Amino acid sequence: MGIAEKVRILLIKRGNISEAELARRLFAAGCKNMSAQNFNNKMKRESFSREEISKIEKVLNCTYSVEHREWFTLNDTGEEI
Repeated sequence: MGIAEKVRILLIKRGNISEAELARRLFAAGCKNMSAQNFNNKMKRESFSREEISKIEKVLNCTYSVEHREWFTLNDTGEEI
């Protein structure tokens, strides 16, 4: 499972947030180059920078980890994706 699919699952777990809404929230959080179109392209290419992943963590209240595999952990429930 790639990072784009994990982000889509996070969006569902966080109340069916749309990708466009996440792009708006990322823009508001400081990713000034994050338009809905740019976000969509990054999802297709799975090409998020570490800074962008950090903003996704902040906006969606989760933690991104990379050890033997990549995963997000929801901070409020502890669920891993």
